Amino acid sequence: MSRSVLVTGAARGIGRAVARAFAESGDRVAVHYGTRRAQAEETLESLPGEGHVLLGADLGTPGGPADLVGRAVDLLGGVDVLVNNAAVNIAHPIADTPYEEWRAAWRATMEVNVFGAADVSYLVARHMIDRGTRGRIVNVGSRGAYRGEPDHPAYGAAKAALHALGQSLAVALAPHGIAVASVAPGFVSTERVAGRLSEEVRAQSPFGRVASPEEIAAAVHYLASPGAVWSSGAVLDVNGASHLR
Repeated sequence: MSRSVLVTGAARGIGRAVARAFAESGDRVAVHYGTRRAQAEETLESLPGEGHVLLGADLGTPGGPADLVGRAVDLLGGVDVLVNNAAVNIAHPIADTPYEEWRAAWRATMEVNVFGAADVSYLVARHMIDRGTRGRIVNVGSRGAYRGEPDHPAYGAAKAALHALGQSLAVALAPHGIAVASVAPGFVSTERVAGRLSEEVRAQSPFGRVASPEEIAAAVHYLASPGAVWSSGAVLDVNGASHLR
């Protein structure tokens, strides 16, 4: 049965691969972007099937999440699956970053990665509850929540918060038949980190490589499946054994 899926941050990288994974299963996808409209259009054009839509919204603004969810519900006829993938990642190593830049990096990161995801999750969850939809929410977190992000500390903290949000929502929404889980990838071969994928980084995994976006998308797709309801509350490590906990 076809589902309606909202993927935030789907212009490229992991988000694009996630959108494709759902579309290939026959689902209709709302492709969200923040600023990269041209790349989001490429994502949309690459999706098999029909009924997909393109939605731009700034999740770091007070009205952005409500605008996004409202349009997704209207255009798709509802939302059955939410994938929180949109993220900001600003370098701000403490030894080299002026205080004002430090504060700005933290606030910009939290606005999108935590507050934006929380607002979108709230709005989609309330929509699911009102419709009686036994839906799914999957968060794209990070290995950095556990391993640390010395040059991007706000990003690591935000991803830890996203994991915790998912677990809290998993308990709160289970009585409504809604399952919530997260994935925690390590390095992934995307445009955003292409310049950081050194041999040293690849050697962090005993496989000697980093993940493809499609491998992360496969994990997200599984956690959103009917068969994964008993994984609600889980944070699935998808890092090629590069960090064990």
